[in-house]
Amino acid sequence: MTKAELKEFLDAKVEEYNHPRFLDDDPLQIPHRFTQKEDIEISAFLTATIAWGNRKSIINNATRLMELMGHTPYDFVMNHSEDDLERLSPFVHRTFNGIDLGYFVTSLHHIYMNHGGLETIFTNHQTKNSMQPAISKFKEVFFELPHRHRTQKHVSDPNKGSAAKRINMFLRWMVRDNSTGVDFGVWKDIDPSKLSCPLDVHSGNVARKLKLLKRKQNDAKALLELDKNLRKLDPGDPVKYDFALFGLGVFERF
Repeated sequence: MTKAELKEFLDAKVEEYNHPRFLDDDPLQIPHRFTQKEDIEISAFLTATIAWGNRKSIINNATRLMELMGHTPYDFVMNHSEDDLERLSPFVHRTFNGIDLGYFVTSLHHIYMNHGGLETIFTNHQTKNSMQPAISKFKEVFFELPHRHRTQKHVSDPNKGSAAKRINMFLRWMVRDNSTGVDFGVWKDIDPSKLSCPLDVHSGNVARKLKLLKRKQNDAKALLELDKNLRKLDPGDPVKYDFALFGLGVFERF
């Protein structure tokens, strides 16, 4: 397959899968239940945080999480009491438990009170052509309050070799425009050209079959390689190919 043929093939798959009908089975449906910017970004961040494993389980647990927060995540983050945090303690999704969730809420409150919110951290620490340094800085800020060490594993750090799949997915949701009704485009000061593909087992395997990726591990080095090749296909919006790679892997068993 030539580069032109590959681009044509993947662009067609983006057109097919970048569509609201796929939200019925996707965790992205959770933030779509909200209209206020802060509700969208907080619900999206928390949903992305637990977005591993069975997608039905992710959606069910993210829905439960929104219920525990009274379906007003921003208000809950900003105005919760110790009793409110205690009510979160039974929550569990795989290895993410109530202890982790309690810290996440506390840290988010700190970020909105003292750092201008989630968007500000990522916007202020983006570089000329990448969001990976901003992700690393975000983790540093996120854990500047006292916390249990176990909770750190739920926020990835590209500087330590992680592909940071879930945060890259969260950034895609926030930054890419909402012209198709899938992503939100509520963060206006980050260019989509800087986004990276949420690299997981599905997108990684498809990328290797399409010769977009040679490295065997799904780590930060693999993400850099995939970024380079996807930006050759569309320098302005490389992460749109996440729809194609994921759809080919999950729905077509490519």
